[in-house]
Amino acid sequence: MELEKIRNLSDEELVHQEKTTSEQLFRLRFQVSMGQNDGVKKLRQLRKEIAQIKTVAKERELSIRGAAKDTAVDAPAATDAKKGAR
Repeated sequence: MELEKIRNLSDEELVHQEKTTSEQLFRLRFQVSMGQNDGVKKLRQLRKEIAQIKTVAKERELSIRGAAKDTAVDAPAATDAKKGAR
């Protein structure tokens, strides 16, 4: 799943997608350990998708998406203050 699609999901859909992807990862790991599957690429893809889902959920929890723009504006002022202190 692409990152933009993940960002467009609601909070409930994010939780559901994370559970579904985690179950797929568990099953695939089990198959690999039994020698039934050689899905290394799929393992990486599922781990990456879970990480993206968790990242988007955490961003929403902390409201980082909007806050990043505010801190970028304040950053030059902070560096100017340091230069004046020297």
